[in-house]
Amino acid sequence: MGIRKIIHVDMDAFYASVEQRDDPQLKGKPVIVAWRGNRSVVCAASYEARSFGVRSAMSALRAERLCPAAVFIAPDFTRYRAVSKSVREIFERHTDLIEPLSLDEAYLDVTTNKTGLPTATLVARTIRDQIRQELSLTASAGVAPNKFLAKLASDWRKPNGLFVIQPEEVDAFLQPLPVGRLPGVGKVTEEKLAKFGVKTVSELRHWDLSALQQQFGRYGVRLYELTRGIDENPVVPDRPTRSISVEDTFEHDVPLSETEPMIRRLAEKLWSASRKDSRTARTVVLKLKTSEFRILTRSHTPSAPPSSCEELTEIAVKLRARVDLGPQQRYRLVGIGLSNFQNEEEAVAQPALFE
Repeated sequence: MGIRKIIHVDMDAFYASVEQRDDPQLKGKPVIVAWRGNRSVVCAASYEARSFGVRSAMSALRAERLCPAAVFIAPDFTRYRAVSKSVREIFERHTDLIEPLSLDEAYLDVTTNKTGLPTATLVARTIRDQIRQELSLTASAGVAPNKFLAKLASDWRKPNGLFVIQPEEVDAFLQPLPVGRLPGVGKVTEEKLAKFGVKTVSELRHWDLSALQQQFGRYGVRLYELTRGIDENPVVPDRPTRSISVEDTFEHDVPLSETEPMIRRLAEKLWSASRKDSRTARTVVLKLKTSEFRILTRSHTPSAPPSSCEELTEIAVKLRARVDLGPQQRYRLVGIGLSNFQNEEEAVAQPALFE
């Protein structure tokens, strides 16, 4: 297979930027897109708010403490979806191989492009110009021979940046990076590697395949490839999401009766994440893990898909009533999920699966 040309486009602080664009009074101000309330989470934060340490998915209360002068705005996902559709139309002028990851980011395979532009860099520059001129928004883009590197590159000069990794530059770019920049390397893996004296990609490359497999199982193969800049995953247009979920582990095991605050917080986070998909999820799932690590799930498919965060929360909280292991039982983790996704037309046309 020849060298591919992949672009990763990431809209800058998307929801907050749309709000600032549509209300000139918000320009230059710290904007936090979130519902107000004790258990709310941040959907997006403008770069002015981020400079105070505010980040997506943190609690709205913490965000308010970090940035007391912030302007809080309730999210308007209908508007964000419409803007996302306009961005998608710009992508489609250049290629049909588009893999959206959410409303605000996507991979594009421009190994061959529709407009006959000579380089992928020029395609990325043109897309960013069109987004700025037509939608008055900014996007960052990364150009590279594969998806993994393109995503790293798009982060490199955020916001409103373009970064290109040429095939011959892959090694020089990757080797000095901390291992935490590799996809799938979270805190636990990072700490494990640090115990072996491995902190950079260059140091991890000294490990052979069998040593990585011994320590990390199947993921060891992926690590071996990533440290060498190898990623054969193709850009898959419109890959349908089967389900989305969020979960959290309690600091101390708790009885079922004390899980409600966490369920409510997670429901808000899940609702916000689900708004990034243009389809509708019909089934709500509650997941619990006991202190003995036994996993329980309960699900409910209402006659109509949940249409608000409150409705989703109510269903998730009610699902607890179907868990009966006695008042002595303690739980270490709770999670909630949405599954059984459908396009909006299908959701309207199809009656409930389970009454």
